Amino acid sequence: MKKLYLDTNLQIMGGVTLMVIMGVSSIMPVLPTLVRDLGVSPGAIGLVITSFTLPGVVLSPIAGVLADRLGRKRILVVSLVIFGVFGAACSLAPDFETLLYLRFLQGIGVAPIGVLNTTVIGDLYEGEDRVRAMGYSAIVLSAGTALFPALGGILAMWGWQYAFLLPLSSLGLAFLAQLFLDNPEPRATVALKEYVKATFSVIAARNMVALFAITLLTHIILYGPYITYFPILLEERFLLSPASIGLIGAIASLFTALASSQVGRLAGRFRSIALLCASSVLFLLSMAVVPFLSNLWTFALPVALLGASMGLGAPVRIALLAELSPADSRGAIMSVNSMLLRLGQTIGPALMGLVFAEGGMDFVYWTGSVAALTMFVVTLGMSR
Repeated sequence: MKKLYLDTNLQIMGGVTLMVIMGVSSIMPVLPTLVRDLGVSPGAIGLVITSFTLPGVVLSPIAGVLADRLGRKRILVVSLVIFGVFGAACSLAPDFETLLYLRFLQGIGVAPIGVLNTTVIGDLYEGEDRVRAMGYSAIVLSAGTALFPALGGILAMWGWQYAFLLPLSSLGLAFLAQLFLDNPEPRATVALKEYVKATFSVIAARNMVALFAITLLTHIILYGPYITYFPILLEERFLLSPASIGLIGAIASLFTALASSQVGRLAGRFRSIALLCASSVLFLLSMAVVPFLSNLWTFALPVALLGASMGLGAPVRIALLAELSPADSRGAIMSVNSMLLRLGQTIGPALMGLVFAEGGMDFVYWTGSVAALTMFVVTLGMSR
């Protein structure tokens, strides 16, 4: 029997997953350089991420509906082209304001990609294969989150502009998807009014609302305390270079890959809610220990805990969302999840910027701890 990871469709969707994270992961170690070179305050640097993620808050639901009604591949290919063109254009930005404008346009392209990478995998596979496929996708994601910070940090040694050229690779991926992606397309057999009514009934279900809340809280933590302020913390306390910051970030990716590689086996032994609870506890620990650390090497602990949490929780959460979503409205339902993901990415840097300005770095991680504890409580409230 052919191994699942050898499926051409899954390999193409792995490339799509890389594009979803490239727009943030590759510039994570560049943020301290932007603070210096463009004269930006640490409290405002999160706008580089917020301007990129903000379009997804509005456009993700629209992208999901269009994918359900017009087809997944058509929307995916166009989005990959937009992402690549405006992503590369960021390298030409002469000032911070222009950079934010171009990041916003790039975010318009990534919004549908963030919906479709999980939607298409949900379409392609069922049952245990779906969980395994989501696990493989998480491994690819972790590889990207290891590769892109390191690569972005290395490129930033020649200038921050070079890290923004990486999205050009999405143009080649768009070509491959157009030629070789063979996914089942939904057939719009019901009127739009009935489609909307049926979709809302699924979205309002108790467990679905809980899963959406977990997605939101996860990405507030990930994009606030970790992606935005962890590099600044490391540079301020230990004067690390962008490349060194990227290498430390790779620890999280390693543990995400390790956890994701075992998630299929764990799903066969433990209930999904138990796995999600374990993930939220790891998130809580990764935030709560940071204010107590002073030695550089001890910072590997919260990074490893955060990586393991993502590797364990994300595949289970997304597989549950796909399982609870009818095929003909899966794009719209996944788009709500993507919208909340983007909302978390948008809120996280902005919220933690306010917290940092008012209380300093330690309060950023105390706030992240509160968010993780809330995520644990929400998970416990899910029905059996």
